[in-house]
Amino acid sequence: MAVRYEALSVLSFLCLVMCASAIGVNWGIQASHLLPPSTVVQMLKDNGIQKVKLFEADDGILEALKKSGVQVMVGIPNELLNGLAGSEKTAENWVSKNVSKYVNDGVDVRYVAVGNEPFLQTYNGSYLNITYPALQNVQAALIKAGLGNQVKVTIPLNADVYASASGKPSDGDFRSDIHGLMVQIVSFLNDNNAPFTVNIYPFISLYNDPNFPLDYAFFQGSASPVVDGSITYTNVLDANHDTLLSALRKNGFGNLSIIVGEIGWPTDGDMNANIQYARQFNQGLVNHVSSGTPLRSGPLDAYLFSLIDEDLKSILPGNFERHWGVFYYDGTPKYQLSLSGTNTSASLVGAKGVKYLDRKWCVLKPSVGLDNQNIAASVSYACANADCSSLGYKTSCGDLDAKGNISYAFNSYYQKNDQDQRACDFNNLATVTTENPSNSSSSCRFNIMIEENLATSLRSIRYSWGWVAFIPVLMIFL
Repeated sequence: MAVRYEALSVLSFLCLVMCASAIGVNWGIQASHLLPPSTVVQMLKDNGIQKVKLFEADDGILEALKKSGVQVMVGIPNELLNGLAGSEKTAENWVSKNVSKYVNDGVDVRYVAVGNEPFLQTYNGSYLNITYPALQNVQAALIKAGLGNQVKVTIPLNADVYASASGKPSDGDFRSDIHGLMVQIVSFLNDNNAPFTVNIYPFISLYNDPNFPLDYAFFQGSASPVVDGSITYTNVLDANHDTLLSALRKNGFGNLSIIVGEIGWPTDGDMNANIQYARQFNQGLVNHVSSGTPLRSGPLDAYLFSLIDEDLKSILPGNFERHWGVFYYDGTPKYQLSLSGTNTSASLVGAKGVKYLDRKWCVLKPSVGLDNQNIAASVSYACANADCSSLGYKTSCGDLDAKGNISYAFNSYYQKNDQDQRACDFNNLATVTTENPSNSSSSCRFNIMIEENLATSLRSIRYSWGWVAFIPVLMIFL
């Protein structure tokens, strides 16, 4: 028995080490057509993904994760923070419905993420006074439910909550306008043995600053490193992470664990968002996380952003927002990626059993001239109500001619509306074809939509605005 016990102890230790170092993924559901949760969970298993971060407690997804062996971080959207902050009972009800229920049924919930980047400066302080009370109430509810040791609270924060006046990581500290609040939160996390979660986006640094050194975003070394005393930083992740660690040390919490909640690279929607860079970054990231950073050795706990493309995400930050996935909307891998970091020639395993709509597309009629006065309004409407984020300078569909751009917009709207014949009219400008328009482009994909998963919680949302907006515009075109 002693030998068996020792063997089990070694196996348990190895599992803990592997689970801690294995990279996780963010699973978002802001999409018009979602793969069935069971299909996605199988895809997670097929790719050896052991950790997943959810932005909300979706019943269908949590049901599918039962007894999957996948560790789960369940998110609470920002719009729920006010209610949770103002009522302990509300927090208890949320924990009962979205955590206890599923833990008891075999879902391995490890974290509850209270809010999502609530202190972003663009929110103008909307969540400053409610996030910490919400965190406290959720923690109290977990303890009351007997889950205080098993499930930890955290707040996924944007890296803008800390900075370095000198640009050197060693001078890192929390943002002056929220410094006191951050110290309170960090102290609370520390008291409850909970992690600090931060979202780090090297791509955004590049997107916001055209003079940002491209090689500094990746992991192969940089011609423009940051020298901080005896340490030379050659990539953004290490420098950003250690700026946070310096802020924690400066305020007396240098041993607090850190989770990188979101990190990744988009594949479309911008000149620097492409398959080549995304693969280079994500493979470099997977290989890099096992070694830690200059100020903290050991594997980083990190979650790739993201698993699957989402065509309903806001594009206010940029068209790239809909293209963060390592898989396309239908679960097809975008590029070769080894999530273990040991076999760089390994390929991702795509979703199985995906059902598609008919092989047909909506395109501009060949007889319609570009001088037709209805084209501009039709394209504008199609793009406003579908997804044209792959159109533009140096994007995947950047090589299309004018008629190709129009056809892409029409088809996007047609597919999003389940190939309904009424969605391919546009005042008699469009027609349905069985010839794939993608064949005329080197990289542009004219998608065929997947059959919608009727069990998804977003189905009613899509229909609540889709046809309501469609009908009056048809009347205008007529």
